[in-house]
Amino acid sequence: MLIAVTDHAAERFRQRVAGTLDPGAEIIARVRRAWEAGRVSETPPPGARGARGSRYVADLTDRALVFVCRLHRSGGELVVVTLWERAGGPAPPRVPRRYTDALDRR
Repeated sequence: MLIAVTDHAAERFRQRVAGTLDPGAEIIARVRRAWEAGRVSETPPPGARGARGSRYVADLTDRALVFVCRLHRSGGELVVVTLWERAGGPAPPRVPRRYTDALDRR
């Protein structure tokens, strides 16, 4: 299956989860592993509004992280549109701001 990542999902991952230089590649790897492990649901996580046709892929590494995806059956493509963090709403960023700000200056 082909997996694509929107700019929004990549930016949100970079700011909230990991200060990686290539968030798209990391998201693709995480989503692929979780999809293959069967950690996919059509039911949104508690507190999230579900959109029809969305798939929710729970990360294997970070159990609080859920990737919100759209599945295009005709092309066999999964598009990661954003991410959701479980456990009582948005958590504080896990990466200190100085690191993400340094990435913006490059």
